[in-house]
Amino acid sequence: MYSIGQIAKISGISVETIRFYEKEGLLEKPQRKESGYRQYDESVIERLSFIQQAKGLGFTLAEILELLSLEIKTGTTSKDIKQMAQSKLHTIEEKIKMLKRMQRTLKDLVIQCDGQGSIEQCPILNAIKKK
Repeated sequence: MYSIGQIAKISGISVETIRFYEKEGLLEKPQRKESGYRQYDESVIERLSFIQQAKGLGFTLAEILELLSLEIKTGTTSKDIKQMAQSKLHTIEEKIKMLKRMQRTLKDLVIQCDGQGSIEQCPILNAIKKK
């Protein structure tokens, strides 16, 4: 059994984050010593790793909770997980498109601005005011 501090050190995740994950239902409530200190088993380290990996793929905590519940839900198939991943991939692709549009627009504005003159003549600020 591990203390929350030991789990934090092993996982690289702060104590506050571990407590937050418990509160949000991503981690089961741990056993407690008579003193009230939390006691964790090895499975928590694996669960925290799963959460971090899923976050790294862009899943929100709510989506991660859903993934975790699908993992234990009877009748869940690989197809169910694939559909979640496809949906996340679509969301990410849309965000990339939006960011590329923002990048092109901002790049054009930076090119238009020579950095000289008054603020009233600044093409960047004037473009933002128009939008």
